[in-house]
Amino acid sequence: MWMDRTSYAEQLLPNDPNLTQVLHVLDAHGLPQMSVRPMLGQLLTVLSKGCHRALEIGTYAGYSGICIARGLAPEGRLVTIEQRESHAELAARNFRDAGLAEMVEIRLGDALEQLALLMKEGGDPFDLVFIDADKPRYGKYLETVLPLCRVGAWIVCDNVLARDRVLDPNDQNPTPAAMRRFNQGLFHHPRLTSALLPIYDGIALARVGPTSG
Repeated sequence: MWMDRTSYAEQLLPNDPNLTQVLHVLDAHGLPQMSVRPMLGQLLTVLSKGCHRALEIGTYAGYSGICIARGLAPEGRLVTIEQRESHAELAARNFRDAGLAEMVEIRLGDALEQLALLMKEGGDPFDLVFIDADKPRYGKYLETVLPLCRVGAWIVCDNVLARDRVLDPNDQNPTPAAMRRFNQGLFHHPRLTSALLPIYDGIALARVGPTSG
């Protein structure tokens, strides 16, 4: 019996008890299965390989954060921002169970406010940024994180197709309208070299270049 492409790709990945536990925890708490899909998680591990500092906007229960932290250099650190305290508590437990608690800093609060604090605090620039939070604010997230990134950093964004609603130009609801503007902006931004992968719900990849002038 033939498999579809997604099923074929995902069955190549080995069984992962820690990631499976995250999914079970969500079920146990009656929360929707909104974690990233397995192959996107693997992509995050690939892109974070050897990175020293990573940033995540939207922790949820920690699935994507586990994937990012696993790829980091031994002294690497992931800063992940989550608005809901209940989600942050679940994520902290899952990071601990995965043996990654010392590599992860969970910041609780509004993402734009936390990003402003990071800017004030200074510190080393980020090598990888993953955005998977409030879709209408993706554009603001992007512009806010760019000054925090080193040249050559990866920026990865999930759900850029907004369940295919971006395909209908007549759909001017906040999320699809914002995501269409965001996707256009990726390919016209002077500091970014970007690609959009039309898999799952759409994954955008951007590489940060130097400032002009």
